[in-house]
Formats: sequence, C-alpha cells, structure tokens
Amino acid sequence: MLMPKRVKFRKKHRGRRRGRARKGNTVVYGEYGLQALEPCWLTSRQIEAARRAITHHIRRGGKVWIRVFPDKSITAKPAETRMGGGKGNPEFWVVSVQPDRMLFELAGVPEELSREAMLRAAHKLPIAARFVVGERAGEAEFAVLGRQMAAQAAAEDAAALAAEEAAAAAAALETETESAE
Repeated sequence: MLMPKRVKFRKKHRGRRRGRARKGNTVVYGEYGLQALEPCWLTSRQIEAARRAITHHIRRGGKVWIRVFPDKSITAKPAETRMGGGKGNPEFWVVSVQPDRMLFELAGVPEELSREAMLRAAHKLPIAARFVVGERAGEAEFAVLGRQMAAQAAAEDAAALAAEEAAAAAAALETETESAE
C-alpha cells in the first residue's frame, strides 16, 4: 500500500475539503483518465484496490499512472479510552481529493477496454467518478495505423520487387533456351 517513507510531522489537522481541484485536473500522462466528481478522503487501501482492478482488467497491457498519493495521516484513539491524553496514534493514510481531481490515467489500450477498466476502478472508490478522454487519445491508434500502413506498403514493394525479379529470371531463362537451340 502507498504511504510516505517519512514525514516531517506524524499527526495532521483534519482540515476542510472545500472548492474544486485547480491542479491535477487534466489528463497529462496517458490517453484516458478517471476524474473525481465529489470530495473525499481516499485511503491507500482504496487506491490499491482500484489500481488492481484496472491492471487486472487490461491484463497488464498498457500503462497505468496513479495521480494521487496518500500523504495525510489519520489518527484514532483506542476503543473505550477516556477523554484527554492527547491526539491518538496514526492509523492509516489518506489523500484529500477535491472534485475534478484526476485519480488514474491509462495509455496503450483501446478506448472501450480502458472505459471498462476505469468503470471497475470507480466501483472500488467511495465517490462518484467519470471517465475522461485526453487530447492525445488517438495518437497511439494513429501511430499503430501508420505502422500498419508502412508495413503494408513495404510488403507491396517487396511483392513488386519479387515480381520484377521473377520476370527478369524468366526472360533470362528464355534467352538461354533460345541460344541453346
């Protein structure tokens, strides 16, 4: 699970989850993304469950980016403890998510497969999220099509060259048989 290696202060204030995400709200690394629509504390367990759902569905093809990191510790006091005695011990780690924050990004797989994978990941999360198509979504498909077209053109050139060589060999064979007679 995700957690910081070390932090300056172990215990943080609860804070408020107001407003919308101004940073980290666009698809930057991949072609498709999963965007949060509600505010929440997303735990490291929930992030890991969503990541596993994505990688399992795409069968380890493509590339997945996790755009959020749980760096806020949530403390809890033991059960049946009297009031006072200070703040409790850190129990788990969360990331404070605002609406429009990009949670995951995906590249290298077709849109339908990535849409289904992101839907499965969204079911693991405690908030509503939507599938987002980035600006570079078609670039990989065009690159694949370009490679296929280049391979097809090379195959046609090779076939034409082979046909020319066969015709030249046949002509040489004819001249050989004529000169032998």
